[in-house]
Amino acid sequence: MFSIHFARHLMVTGLAALLWGAVAATAHAAEPSLTLEAAVQQGLARAPQLEARAADIAATREEAARAGQLPDPTLTFGLANYPVTSPGAFSLRSDEMTARTVGVMQAIPSRTARRAERALASARVDAAQADRVATAQSVRERIADAWIDVWAIEQQRALLAALHDEAALAVRIAQARLRGGEGSAVDVLAARAEIATLDNRLEAVEADRAAAQAGLQRWVGTPPRTLGTAQDFGQLPMEADRLASTIDQQAPLQAWAAREQVAQAALEQARAARQPDWSVSASYGKRAPGLSDMVMLEVGVSLPLFTRNRQDRGISARQAQWDAVQADHEDARRAQREAVTRAVATWSGWGRQIARYQQTLLPLARDRAQTALAGYRGGGSLQPWLDARRAEIELRLSYADALAARARLWASLAYLLPSEVTP
Repeated sequence: MFSIHFARHLMVTGLAALLWGAVAATAHAAEPSLTLEAAVQQGLARAPQLEARAADIAATREEAARAGQLPDPTLTFGLANYPVTSPGAFSLRSDEMTARTVGVMQAIPSRTARRAERALASARVDAAQADRVATAQSVRERIADAWIDVWAIEQQRALLAALHDEAALAVRIAQARLRGGEGSAVDVLAARAEIATLDNRLEAVEADRAAAQAGLQRWVGTPPRTLGTAQDFGQLPMEADRLASTIDQQAPLQAWAAREQVAQAALEQARAARQPDWSVSASYGKRAPGLSDMVMLEVGVSLPLFTRNRQDRGISARQAQWDAVQADHEDARRAQREAVTRAVATWSGWGRQIARYQQTLLPLARDRAQTALAGYRGGGSLQPWLDARRAEIELRLSYADALAARARLWASLAYLLPSEVTP
């Protein structure tokens, strides 16, 4: 009776396991893959850096809205013609000119100064927007690098896993030769050690893939188990000549152009300080009973008489800062042109190396290993196959590294132009 119940339990458990496996397999098959472009879009939608830059833009726009406005008026209280010596000292009624006053004063900066303040605020808005463009370009590239890290490790895994069947075949051949009295136990151990070494390499690749998945998860949330088809990293989304001719439109340079505008606006604001400012004040004086009250109106104007050591110094300082920004902008332009030229040249070089791997090196390495294994099966030594095998593994890993290096350079070039400029 116990054995019957136990058998039924095993049957139910087995059916449940099969059902669960089928459901898991179906869910895995239905899970959408993640392409590079989809990863970039998802990462941009949830990047905290872009939220921070959007907040910076909102802050500068608020500042721009109040730039150039008149300052708040000033409410004044006081005493006029108050006696402090005899006769009638410290009395509000002893002198008919004594009055208690209340008034308002309004400072009116020059129109030039207010216009310069608005221009400076507008330039700061443009600078904040340029910073956001540069940040978006950096985020795109970092997301692409994270996706490429996972993709490159998957290439390594596929390249190494393709050699597993041959390693198992070598073990079987060595065991068959040993049983037939032609081989040696040493060959069997060496073949088994080779397959164990390959398994270790695959385990290391799996660990690297888990680490790379963590890097991608930072940007897109929980990434899917599979990646979508990769871009054609051998073809740039725009011509190399166009990259070289659009240096100033590229995201890293837009921030410098905006900084130059801010420096220019600050210089104009310093020049506007040479213009006189105005002020208007009105006050009402309440005198002793029986005496008429009085109203006073005043107009003031600033006198920039000592501009040599005040306004001119400010103008000279802002001029020097503008010159410095222009020089730094030119240096950044040259550095960007050099970086783009280097990246294009290196990307092209990796493309030629990858073509040589695909057309010559990898087929030769495969033929060498297969020929060595066939020779061992025909009675030769195992060592040539071991040597060819290890050389092929290193060659395949170097090929995967070349694929990753070219893909990362592709990403660094593909996202240089902002999305609204890219054709």
